[in-house]
Amino acid sequence: MRQDLYPEETILEGCKKNDRHFQEVLYRKYARKMYGICMGYAGERPLAQDMLQEAFVKVFRQIAKYSGSGSLEGWIRRIVTNTAIDFLRKKNRSELFIDQEVSEQTMQTNKWVAPNFMEAGDILNQIKKLPEGARIVFNLYAVEGYTHSEIAQKLNITTGTSKSQYSRARMLLQQWVDKPN
Repeated sequence: MRQDLYPEETILEGCKKNDRHFQEVLYRKYARKMYGICMGYAGERPLAQDMLQEAFVKVFRQIAKYSGSGSLEGWIRRIVTNTAIDFLRKKNRSELFIDQEVSEQTMQTNKWVAPNFMEAGDILNQIKKLPEGARIVFNLYAVEGYTHSEIAQKLNITTGTSKSQYSRARMLLQQWVDKPN
């Protein structure tokens, strides 16, 4: 089935009418990209698949609320991100966030930049190796673009914890790049 045969408006209207055909078209159009987001939070395939499935159930239930302002992909991405976070929160994993002091020197660089010689797959593999708390904050900050205060609110942690987890992720990624396995 080719999802590019239909304009986005047609797909959207079909989904709003609970038409299974158009729901499948929408799923096929965005599932791969959204699965990548889920993998960034889950770190393992079965959990990412569960997150993706739950997220698309929410997308189809809430599709009538999509107002058309902003991109449909961005709207779906928000649902996927929030579902992934909720999924991890339900598993009572808040203890994974270690509140630690962040040095001024460590926090001076805002974003971790992957070296030019690394391929996207290599970068994703390195991110998947991060401890869960650091991986979640890294994804929210570096990939999704949330601020530390937004992350703190979303994850029910302090802003300092968000900053320290991001710093920890950057430090580990830098170590792994400097000393590849």
